[in-house]
Amino acid sequence: MHRVRLLAGPGYPRTRMSISDHRTWNGPRAAALSAFAALCVVACCIAAGAPPAERSRAERLIERAVGAPIWLTFPLIILATFISEDMTCISVGLLAARGDMRLSTGMLGCFLGLWVGDVMLYWAGRLLGRPFLKRAPIRWLMSEADVDRCSAWLEERGAIAVFLGRFLPGSRLPTYFAAGLLKTNFPKFALYFFLAVSVWVPLLVGTARIVGEPVMSYLKHIRQHPVISVLTGLLIFLVLYKIVLPLLSRRGRRRLAGAWNRIVQWEFWPWWFLYIPVFGWIILLAVRHRSLTVFTAANPGMPHGGFVGESKYEIMQRVAAACDCAARTHLVRPAEDPEQAFREAKEFMASNGLDYPVVLKPDVGQRGFRVRVVRSDEEMRDYLRSNPRRTLVQEYVPGVEFGIFYVRYPGEDRGRIFSITEKRPPVLVGDGWHNIEQLILRDNRAVCLANVYIEANASRLYQVPRLGELVQLVEIGNHARGCIFLDGARLRTRALEDAIDGISKRIEGFHFGRYDLRTPSEKDLMEGRNFKIIELNGVTSEATHIYDPQYGLGTAYRTLFRQWKMAFEIGALNRRRGVRPTPLPALLRQILRHFFGRREGV
Repeated sequence: MHRVRLLAGPGYPRTRMSISDHRTWNGPRAAALSAFAALCVVACCIAAGAPPAERSRAERLIERAVGAPIWLTFPLIILATFISEDMTCISVGLLAARGDMRLSTGMLGCFLGLWVGDVMLYWAGRLLGRPFLKRAPIRWLMSEADVDRCSAWLEERGAIAVFLGRFLPGSRLPTYFAAGLLKTNFPKFALYFFLAVSVWVPLLVGTARIVGEPVMSYLKHIRQHPVISVLTGLLIFLVLYKIVLPLLSRRGRRRLAGAWNRIVQWEFWPWWFLYIPVFGWIILLAVRHRSLTVFTAANPGMPHGGFVGESKYEIMQRVAAACDCAARTHLVRPAEDPEQAFREAKEFMASNGLDYPVVLKPDVGQRGFRVRVVRSDEEMRDYLRSNPRRTLVQEYVPGVEFGIFYVRYPGEDRGRIFSITEKRPPVLVGDGWHNIEQLILRDNRAVCLANVYIEANASRLYQVPRLGELVQLVEIGNHARGCIFLDGARLRTRALEDAIDGISKRIEGFHFGRYDLRTPSEKDLMEGRNFKIIELNGVTSEATHIYDPQYGLGTAYRTLFRQWKMAFEIGALNRRRGVRPTPLPALLRQILRHFFGRREGV
């Protein structure tokens, strides 16, 4: 029996790691990061080959400060920092290098501007609170998830969070806002802001003063090639920011390892890249069958054979009419008032005796897009408010999940199961020492999908599970959402095939596709009973057992090629029986409408 190993168990060496752990941020490393961050900012801003004073309002304000009385210089610099902190510091450093501004004057102005801005962010969080995050332009700059992560970080260790928030791109805004939101001690955090700015301003201004002028002089010689200059500068910055900077921390090195593993392990490739050879095979099949779209006739009961844009609700209604094992599902249509959609969902739950949790998902969607398990009225309201489209409310079915790929050629008395996939949610084993983020980054498989798991567990990243405590990372049985897929061929039995074949024959116009279902146990599945179907997919279904880590890329392609060969053959047989495949122009319009257009009720 193939077992899924538990992620990050106590057998691993107890190394301290993660950016959230201040013990890894010793003095030399923090200093190196600070200096490197300053150098990256300077390089990014000057690599384009044009003096900063030519490019932004912040630099024009600094220009006016040159030669101005001291009482006017400080307000101009402070105002410029409100527009662009880093660009102002760099401009001051360049002006000091040319002798147009005293270094001490420029540094003091930048210091005051940055410190006042940090304090204002703190009080914005304290006075305006969480509702302010949902309003423009604040919601464009930081999300509630960012603030939640920073809040947990601040509660665990405030001083180091403030310092790293100043030095790490993208984290200062939510960190300082969260400090106010949590109503932390203002004098203490004002001191933290003071100390962080005291380190950052000399680093950034000093770096610009030392390296800025030589780089500017060099770039003047290559002005005749501005495009090459800009591209080279961007490439250098990307290498520094994406590769060199992460190498300074254990967390960064583990993320780089995960990125490399996603490249070398085909299981984690983007679907469109994996399917490049499959597209070529589809073209060959289309030539053989003299039609590019004959596969859309494989399932006459589904729009376009279930290729794209089909309504999950309509399909589930067909399943419910064919058997009593379909998960209860209700369609909530778009409404001007999100509260109306919420009331409709609650009425469905009450009339069917359902309680939380329930599953919400788009009526038209693919690869687990926006599928969510909600456990409260607040979570449901948030989902319906942020997804004002046709939404399915479905009962939550506990147990283990499987994917059953079914095939039946027209005219055959009996179909067959082509593939069975076991869907195992990844599980962490706590050691009483490391938090959830650290456990994710420590495991060689989990780190490959670190972004997915960290986002899914953002509200509890810094919790430390007890020794032996199991923490499930995801609930959705989708590979793109981090679920582990294994080949379940050992579960195929005559009883299971009879059950699936009987249901499939009663679904009019269905010959080819995958059931996603849940059952209390493997034994129930093998006996063909006590399961509930939560979804049925058409011709774009995958025989997802190919994602089992034991299989190589060759096995995956052989399976996909065989799968598409059957789809074309079934479509061709149905065409001979009078089923008309979707014309190519109509299918292309549907694809464009689904992926790029405004989709009514999607």
